[in-house]
Amino acid sequence: MTVGAPWQEVAARLRPFIASRVAPTEVEDVLQDVFVRMQRGLAGLREEERFTSWLFQIARSAVAEHHRAQARAPRPVGVIDDVAAPLALAPAAPAAAEPLGPGADPDDDRATARLLAGCLAGFVARLPSPYREAVTLVELDGLTTREAAELAGVSLSGMKSRVQRGRAQLRQMLEACCDIAVDARGKVTDFVPRPQPCRGCD
Repeated sequence: MTVGAPWQEVAARLRPFIASRVAPTEVEDVLQDVFVRMQRGLAGLREEERFTSWLFQIARSAVAEHHRAQARAPRPVGVIDDVAAPLALAPAAPAAAEPLGPGADPDDDRATARLLAGCLAGFVARLPSPYREAVTLVELDGLTTREAAELAGVSLSGMKSRVQRGRAQLRQMLEACCDIAVDARGKVTDFVPRPQPCRGCD
């Protein structure tokens, strides 16, 4: 069968769906992947009325593969700067946020977070595949646990469990390598690598 609408029209239908699931800079790349997959599979589509559901199935598959590829790829330090502290060390019941004291230096906070991110980048890569994928999708890519569960093909409770266990393993790795100081909110205020270097911080 042939596509009744031009690709531009098809892309216009898919773009909002894809844009809600990947970063803005990655939408066109995923769209291109969908186009390639669509061209390859079009000859085998026998029921034209199923074209829309078939097309969105391809889009969901392309988005899922995109996130899996990101989970496998090494992350630059800057990607996890903003989530470094809460990802590994947030307490179960964090206290209400407090304003910075008069002697606090925001630059020190940023420097600590950046150093910590350097360790976490290595630790995330060392997580078992299911936990690495879950942490990447939810903590780094910003998906909801429900969206991540759909992409990974697991139950919502299963995804929540993977994220929780991944976070716990990251904390264990970090605490095994470093002496850490945190404030009442669980925010890392300082950390010192131990004399014996470990995989991730070395």
